[in-house]
Amino acid sequence: MAPEVSRRDFLSSLGVTVGAAATAAAVPLVGGPSLISRAEAQPKGNIPDTPYKIGHMTMFTGAAAVLGEPSYKGHILAAEEINAQGGLLGKRKIETFKADEAAGTDANVKEMRRMKLSEKIDLFTGIISSGNTPALGPVAEELKLLTIFVDGCTDFLFDKVVPNPHYIFRITNMQSADGVTAAVATAMTWPKVRKIAHIHPDYTYGRNAFAHFNIVMKKMMPGTQVVSEGWPKLGTTDFTSHITKAIASKPDLLVSSVWGGDYVAMYKQGLRYDLFKKMKFTSMLAFGVAPHAIGKDHPEGVIAGVHSNYYFNYPPQERWPLNSSFVKKYFARWKEYPNFQAEGAYTTLMLLKQTVEKANKLTGGWPDDEALISQLEGASISGPAGYLHIRPDNHQGYKDAMTGFSVNSPDYPFQILDPTKIITIPIRNITAPPGWPAPSGEETRTYTWIDKTWPQVKV
Repeated sequence: MAPEVSRRDFLSSLGVTVGAAATAAAVPLVGGPSLISRAEAQPKGNIPDTPYKIGHMTMFTGAAAVLGEPSYKGHILAAEEINAQGGLLGKRKIETFKADEAAGTDANVKEMRRMKLSEKIDLFTGIISSGNTPALGPVAEELKLLTIFVDGCTDFLFDKVVPNPHYIFRITNMQSADGVTAAVATAMTWPKVRKIAHIHPDYTYGRNAFAHFNIVMKKMMPGTQVVSEGWPKLGTTDFTSHITKAIASKPDLLVSSVWGGDYVAMYKQGLRYDLFKKMKFTSMLAFGVAPHAIGKDHPEGVIAGVHSNYYFNYPPQERWPLNSSFVKKYFARWKEYPNFQAEGAYTTLMLLKQTVEKANKLTGGWPDDEALISQLEGASISGPAGYLHIRPDNHQGYKDAMTGFSVNSPDYPFQILDPTKIITIPIRNITAPPGWPAPSGEETRTYTWIDKTWPQVKV
């Protein structure tokens, strides 16, 4: 039987930090080297001068384009920087082939095959939806196509669909981190909440966000109960029925993992019903959209998630030059601020650059995919979001989880995360460790790990 602990001791054991403490713990006072710095030594061996071809698939149309377009822009920014130095190893310039993920899963699978077989791409990147990576991952393995997913964050990709990946990697935090981070932040901020309503998109991401939030609440706030559930279809434009249902249940708190343009529609409709005046609000992906998509009318003081990943004002630009440089370059190029998709796509190519350079030193020429894979497994890189590590056992990228609170600022024409209230959690403390057994049912590794090992907070 799991031991009982106080909520304060539980939060302390998770390494949760907030505000100035989070800033001090998460980033050093001095910056590291530029991601785009030139290699210290000349490349070894013969390097071909043919383009290095990359397929980048993301959402270019529909409500999710508010996430997808920044992903492409981050990719292009990195490619332009690398190409300005002559390309990878100073010789192979990056050539990008783009595709619209909004075409649907079946079309996406066909396009991945076409890119590999017809365009002969060397690397596949991108993807927003967690509904797509389980379909694309096995195809990439079949095609022997080196793949680095920027997002598509479902735990099931590596928990079940491709449990022993070789060619595929992913740099975003898993979706379980969103539900866990949101629940921990809620328990820390509003410990007296009892009645909870939910609105989540009705597919893999929403279902698992709901499950992981609830398992943490069971451990940290055992007196809570779910009083309402709303399951809008992905791409919903009218949230009226879900909003009114939530209000009718008279909850203390509303929790949502609605994302992208769908979230923008939901919060604006919620304002018409005074939704945010009637209950507290926790979101897992409210500020995951392009920052300019969130208006000054957004409710202040709510937990506004960013996919547990990155927001342009954290790490603080004055303390982490890699973020400062990225934000300035991105804004100069695109006249907007980056979101976590932009940072992820940018860091993906910088990780590729680093990997190619390290592998070249070992192979003495252009490294083949096996040499690149050997360097990607266990790789670490300092990026705009802080430190990223690729776990060698499951090819999953890990960043410390973060969330925060919405606030209006005179410095921006949109709401931002309050820089004095950023919440961070070491990702290792909220994710199933290496070797944890794969679940037999619909749960994730992280779900069963939390269920079986986390202590119980005293009521």
